[in-house]
Amino acid sequence: MNQLFTHEGIRRTVFGPGCSAKLAEEVKLLAGSRALVVIDPHVLAAGVAGPALEALGQAKIKYETYSAITREPEPAEADEAARLGREIKAQVVVGIGGGSALDLAKAASALIANEGSAVDYVGLDLLKKAGPPVICLPTTAGTGSEVTFTAVFTRRADKFKGGINGRLLYPHTAMLDPKLTVTCPPYITAIVGMDALTHAMEAYTSRAATPVSDLNALAAIELIGDNLRQAVAHGENLQAREGMLLGSYLAGLALAQAGVGAVHAMAYPLGAFFDIPHGEANATLLPFVLRHNLIACPDRFASMAYALAELPEDLTTREAAEACVAEVMELSLDIGIPQSLNELKVPQNQVPAMAAKAMTVARPIANNPRKVDAGDLENIYREAFEAE
Repeated sequence: MNQLFTHEGIRRTVFGPGCSAKLAEEVKLLAGSRALVVIDPHVLAAGVAGPALEALGQAKIKYETYSAITREPEPAEADEAARLGREIKAQVVVGIGGGSALDLAKAASALIANEGSAVDYVGLDLLKKAGPPVICLPTTAGTGSEVTFTAVFTRRADKFKGGINGRLLYPHTAMLDPKLTVTCPPYITAIVGMDALTHAMEAYTSRAATPVSDLNALAAIELIGDNLRQAVAHGENLQAREGMLLGSYLAGLALAQAGVGAVHAMAYPLGAFFDIPHGEANATLLPFVLRHNLIACPDRFASMAYALAELPEDLTTREAAEACVAEVMELSLDIGIPQSLNELKVPQNQVPAMAAKAMTVARPIANNPRKVDAGDLENIYREAFEAE
């Protein structure tokens, strides 16, 4: 093996049903007595995070909540959360919710320590100082934001989607409590679960894949294949929820280690132009990009197929690779994912603009296992329209 790679990331992981009630202990481990809690407004209203917040109060940890979070948040929301964090002199930042809340928590921490606004740091490794340590409690199993160094924003006014990225943005602690995910609605469970599958599959086929990311990616694919249907069909199935949360976590680790590919690049314009949620965009596009990429690494596609589903052992590599795409499409159909861009009401005349914008998402395009240009992306988009 002639490969050079570096791994870094989250420092501490706490996993298990009910572990969110130990949030105060984790804050105290970080010598924190004042916390900013960035929490999804729906999660706050539903009381899902009650045990975690009650633990803070019982431990006499002073905290303020920031919950003015929109779907696919704007940079100004991070600025406002950071302003509150500075005002209360937060020593720890806690994120509770889906990817938007966790991304905002990471960005707010960074902006507490770095002057300026979120828009000033959109790019790679532009942060100069580490902010207060971040503890992430995901309430969905899909984004992997609890272990990544990215905080993504959408500027709707200029149809831009991009993120703050860099090693100083890694959370300190991930608290993975499956009980926080049981009230996640079926459709959200489906699209974020497919988002996690996208992370794992794109990391496994990435040009930057490593032996460590491969282990995490394949384990994630197997967990998602075993549990996603059950989590969608019966949300109170704690075993399925536990499997999905662990799968999402491992997929996030693989993503952080190896990066993602053209699915993510092509999903960005759908969010920026048409306000389509990131997970929904990834879930819809995944089968079409897989089909395009298959010839670049059929052996890896074959490995993913056997991780995702029970298949005959005597398949040729090509047969198993093609079964991978077929199994993803079948899973997608079973759990109610849109089967074409028509279902997302994307105007087909925007394909050239979407492809051009996707090509500017440089790192995922570079990571894609099959070299692509704007014409290739246009063709994939059009196939996604013609799927019906």
